[in-house]
Amino acid sequence: MAKFDPEVVLDFYANAWPTEEGVRDMRSWVRGQWIPFDANALSQFLGDPLVLEEGQECEFSQKRNRADGFDEEAIAQLLCTPGQDFARTAAGRRVRIMRTSMTTLTQTWMTLLLSNVLPSDHNSDLPLPKCQLVYAILTQMSVHVAQVIANVIYLFAGMPPTRHPLDPDKSNRALGFPALITGLCQSFGVLVTPSKVIRPPITWAFIEKYCTPRQAQGDAPQAADAPPPPHQADPAGSLGMECYLQHLVRQ
Repeated sequence: MAKFDPEVVLDFYANAWPTEEGVRDMRSWVRGQWIPFDANALSQFLGDPLVLEEGQECEFSQKRNRADGFDEEAIAQLLCTPGQDFARTAAGRRVRIMRTSMTTLTQTWMTLLLSNVLPSDHNSDLPLPKCQLVYAILTQMSVHVAQVIANVIYLFAGMPPTRHPLDPDKSNRALGFPALITGLCQSFGVLVTPSKVIRPPITWAFIEKYCTPRQAQGDAPQAADAPPPPHQADPAGSLGMECYLQHLVRQ
């Protein structure tokens, strides 16, 4: 969907409250309709990209929940350009990878994830948990994307609004998944009026301009200025883009 309905999105988040105290109720009341946003509802809306048996977890969740977890050294080797590593705390604990340390492929996936799966306007670095997700994708682990999105929407809905520094009557926090929520509400019979255009898609030119590490003579590798994250991949060039990303994986 190239546009979304900002009023419907605001209604969705304003009314996504638990109906019982202590109950993780993943649905919202929008213009006379209950809109579920649990993993099953989102998976069905997205065309069931991953089918799991009852009680089965995706490989990403299994790995994340294991005691040994993810190999941080392996993550750094795959996501970083040669010679680069995680930024560390004073105690030496790995915490994030800076954009200037990322490969083109990592920057491309980061932009996609921060726009469509883990919404954030902060794209100058990637914290360790999100690095784990990128690593899982690049190593072809199965990922229950609908569950990830459902958890993020639930967290968004429960967060108190932050006030705009210049206008206290306005919130300073962007709401995630506007196009997804507009389409989801529409699928349950809510009348929507998409009026606000989402940000431009990821294209070849976007990757070359914003996601390609640059290195000046005698300088450490640098990346292009961090862009405002787009909200979708380019559907018209999806096949070519997939081939290009596969080529980057093999490099």
